[in-house]
Amino acid sequence: MGNVQILDCTLRDGGRIINCSFDDDVTKEMVRSLADANIDIIETGFLRDRRNVEYKGNSTFFTDVGQIAPFIPEKRNAFFTAFIDFEMYDFSELEACRENSVTGLRVGFTKKQFTDKRDELGKCLLKVKEQGYKLFVQGVNTLAYSDRELLEMIEFVNEIEPYSFGIVDTYGAMYLDDIIHYYNLTDHNLHDDICIDIHSHNNFQLSFAFAQQIVSMADNRNIILDATLNGMGKCAGNLNTELIADYLTRKKNHDYDVDVILDIIDRYLYPIKADNEWGYSIPAFMAGIYKAHPNNIIYLTEKYRLNSKDIKYIISGIEENTRQRYDYDNIQRIYKSYCENRIDDADVIERLSSEFAGEKVLVIAPGRSVMTYQQKITEYIQCNQVKIVCVNFAPKKINADYLFYANTIHWEKISRTVEHSRCIVSSNIHVDTEGVNLVDYSSLIMEDSVLYDNSTIMFLNLLKKLKVKEIMLAGFDGLRKGEENYVDNTFPKQNGALGTDETNREVKKLVSQYKAKTAGKIEIGFITPSIYA
Repeated sequence: MGNVQILDCTLRDGGRIINCSFDDDVTKEMVRSLADANIDIIETGFLRDRRNVEYKGNSTFFTDVGQIAPFIPEKRNAFFTAFIDFEMYDFSELEACRENSVTGLRVGFTKKQFTDKRDELGKCLLKVKEQGYKLFVQGVNTLAYSDRELLEMIEFVNEIEPYSFGIVDTYGAMYLDDIIHYYNLTDHNLHDDICIDIHSHNNFQLSFAFAQQIVSMADNRNIILDATLNGMGKCAGNLNTELIADYLTRKKNHDYDVDVILDIIDRYLYPIKADNEWGYSIPAFMAGIYKAHPNNIIYLTEKYRLNSKDIKYIISGIEENTRQRYDYDNIQRIYKSYCENRIDDADVIERLSSEFAGEKVLVIAPGRSVMTYQQKITEYIQCNQVKIVCVNFAPKKINADYLFYANTIHWEKISRTVEHSRCIVSSNIHVDTEGVNLVDYSSLIMEDSVLYDNSTIMFLNLLKKLKVKEIMLAGFDGLRKGEENYVDNTFPKQNGALGTDETNREVKKLVSQYKAKTAGKIEIGFITPSIYA
């Protein structure tokens, strides 16, 4: 198993939690001790542009490799690196590699940078090699790439011929099948002489499992496993150096000195952890679910002291690309909006449950089939004892028990002409709601969907809370191009930025998920034709 190496990045990725402000003496002793413990690769910190960072010591934000040299032990039984974030360092100032400093450089870049500035990125990567360094290529957030896009990047990497290429779980959002898939895809297409580097975060407590899985799969490929002492890192942290070193020593005949590693943790990490929290937590778990930058979670936790459910709904309300960076003004706006929508609806749910629990419910959505299949709907009502609820519209020829509204525009059309006690309204609506049955909007949305606030799906979620026995749907037709799809022309012809086909696919997926979750509890059927059936 000599083809597996540990790369300890405590002084770099772990250091983010303290803004990389390690005392020089601590940095020097940690580097020396990690080398004494036979760690294969030791990352000493970042290289930053000297125009943006002034290096004054007591930091692992360096501005040239000469500043790192004093921290490298004379006895070089390890390989030393530094990390460069693309566009945060001037590669024209990179001096030639010298033996008394780092001899490897890792370069990280985002998908947007790869897409928009590929030629410039390629030149910078080649510059690293030309200056005599071993080049490590780290594409941030592998999950952001489709298979086709990842293969395109691997082709680009093969042309560069670096020392290693990274699979990076930036937001701790991968599951075991993800890491296996990305490893196999990379292993089958990356040149054989390029190492695969695995950089994981521990949001789902899977980093150690990932490492063992990759080790078991690495037959002919050289593997690098990124880790930090005591898992140090922002939010959930990283793979623990001590865990993977002990595993490889006990199970794979490696020669790491775990006692030395534990001594480093006792001496230098515990004092840091006393003032800085990291490791698995519910907020970290949510950062993983929603592929969110941990700073967003930390900000909500520390500033607003929110409970976990609140954080979950706020993060889910941030557009996916936006939540992968931190914008505190945007979070404040979303938090304010969330607070305006969130209510305690326990009394309303209890009252509605007393009417709906164990009942058969006919849900009538505003699709065109309500008009074309009116006779069939009427016959069903006459032959069955059902609760009738219409979603976002009030039909003239059907006597509904309740009307459900989750859209302000449609509610304002009828709010002054209907009996409010017969209306169930979600809390995102703030106009003319006196006397209605107001239910909590945030508990009904599908937070992981682009159509998270589809009104019919929201009402189905409410019926699940009310523990109904059976749901029959009418007017939940789906969209057809070039046709009138709704009962009247006040409804949109398509859903925002999504096209007809995309909308149909997404709603059908949500319906399938709902059926799977309620299987054996709620019977679901369709009276009128539906794309979603």
